[in-house]
Amino acid sequence: MPEVEHNQIAAFAADKVNLPAAKAKEHREQVNRLRERLQAKINEDPGFSLVKMLHAGSVAKGTALKTVNDLDTAVYVKKADAPDDDRNLVPWLADRLFEAAPPNMTRDQFQEEDHCVTVNFKGSGLNVDVVPVLYEGQPDDVGYLVNKRTGDRLLTSITLHLQFIRARKNEHGVDFAQLIRLTKWWKRQAVTDDPDFKFKSFMIELLWAHLADAGLDLSDYPTALEEFFLYVVRTEFDDIISFTDFSSVAELPDRRTAPIEVIDPVNPDNNVAVRYDAAGKKRIVEACQDAFDALSEARYATTKTRAVDAWQSVLGPSFRG
Repeated sequence: MPEVEHNQIAAFAADKVNLPAAKAKEHREQVNRLRERLQAKINEDPGFSLVKMLHAGSVAKGTALKTVNDLDTAVYVKKADAPDDDRNLVPWLADRLFEAAPPNMTRDQFQEEDHCVTVNFKGSGLNVDVVPVLYEGQPDDVGYLVNKRTGDRLLTSITLHLQFIRARKNEHGVDFAQLIRLTKWWKRQAVTDDPDFKFKSFMIELLWAHLADAGLDLSDYPTALEEFFLYVVRTEFDDIISFTDFSSVAELPDRRTAPIEVIDPVNPDNNVAVRYDAAGKKRIVEACQDAFDALSEARYATTKTRAVDAWQSVLGPSFRG
């Protein structure tokens, strides 16, 4: 039997990796207070340019790590009211959010970033990132993100993204979200070792969805993690990863020339990995190879110390077995 087994990884995840339920509730309440203020402003001023705020990101999906301190939201903006120049969209949004803020907040708590407004809450120390979505009343909260570099519009839907993840959680149980969190924790360690390493959390979620949909057994965490890393090493992302939740097979793209193609389940025209070049792909494959080798070594280690050392190279020094 391996020296490190499923129950030890599950216990480590519960203790070190997962955002506690009480803390997740606090985070959601923080976002809800901001949403309520915004909704009150919308209700009292029907001509206000903002339509709604939706909670997005890992806390909303149930895949957040214990270390999370930024909460993700999207604000739907009446497209006709948004600035004509996209470079002014974020500053304009910051002003609108401040208009809806309680009297004890100051304008400097609404910081303008490249793609969002970060709302700083002094009491809790939490930040809420608010991304603008241009909206024209489409169903399922379908709207458009604006790429600040190119000005391109990117179709998205926070609601459908959440539905996608919830459908897998319902079908595959708690292990689906737990394995996402463990893999994101591994990525966090990889970034500590190599600050240039990049592996988007959304890509990790979609890879796990792809493997789970294909029938991978998620019930044993060491084995499932090995299979995840082996999949990346074996395929080197030569496969296109796509889904038919909201698109027909005919609407899905064929494999093209990008080094990695992971298709957004909400928008088949959006390759989630479009910004990864060959060097970025190579970094991910090599990191997955190292992780797979470490877990293979741990599986066949003849001493507990050797097995724990191997797992620490994947989950970090806080893992004690």
